[in-house]
Amino acid sequence: MLAVSYAWTFDPGPILAVAVAGTIYVARWLRVRRTNGPRGAGAWRLVSFLAGLALILVALVSPVDSLGDQLFFMHMAQHIVLLDLAPILCILGLTRILLRPATRRIHRIERSVGFLAHPVFAIVLYAATIWVWHIPALYDATLRHPLLHAFEHLTFLSAGLLFWWHLLSPIRSRFRLGGLGPVLYVAATKLLVGALGMGITFSPDLLYTWYGHFGVIWGMTPLAAQQAGGALMTVEQETILGIVLIAMFVRALGEEDRREARAERLDERPA
Repeated sequence: MLAVSYAWTFDPGPILAVAVAGTIYVARWLRVRRTNGPRGAGAWRLVSFLAGLALILVALVSPVDSLGDQLFFMHMAQHIVLLDLAPILCILGLTRILLRPATRRIHRIERSVGFLAHPVFAIVLYAATIWVWHIPALYDATLRHPLLHAFEHLTFLSAGLLFWWHLLSPIRSRFRLGGLGPVLYVAATKLLVGALGMGITFSPDLLYTWYGHFGVIWGMTPLAAQQAGGALMTVEQETILGIVLIAMFVRALGEEDRREARAERLDERPA
């Protein structure tokens, strides 16, 4: 049995990338705050964006990273942060005014890449990224080769940002989701990924042999840690789906109330 490592990695790549992104965002936020006040740069937007960047550091620099090399379910927690939590918080930190210098450029890129800007591509990329990297041979290879592992994390973060951009972007897209579109968009993705989580959870065999070298950690055998990781993946995906469904229901109720209020005002208007 090997000793459990709680080491900080202090990988300069993620630290530098987060520092650059944070510096650019804060400078833009302060400029908009001075000219537009809280309307274009609310304090909660700043907190949300910086919290997203902080989560990226937690996933890639803190002991979460080293523990992910020893426990499957800690690796799953790391992937959840990169795929969902950090992208959601970072995108929620953006507004049209904050993005105004780049809005036209984003629209040009969207037009030039064609299908790659379509929500269907984001669904395919998100689900395929998770499924492919969890092929046992490829998964074990990422743990043996640091550069491949770094590339895996980059693809997770990229797929997560693209997926949540279609749902949360403050910029109106040519392929903007309307009606039941957001529900179908999230449901299709989360059910595909949830199925993978269920398969991992109920696998009777250790799929990822790398973890067999570490023995029992925190009272869990490698197989138990694998099952816990699969359950974590499944629960997180279905929880996100439930939150989106509730949010869409509340938004639909609000839109219906506004329509009724407008109709009442028109009925009360003198002939």
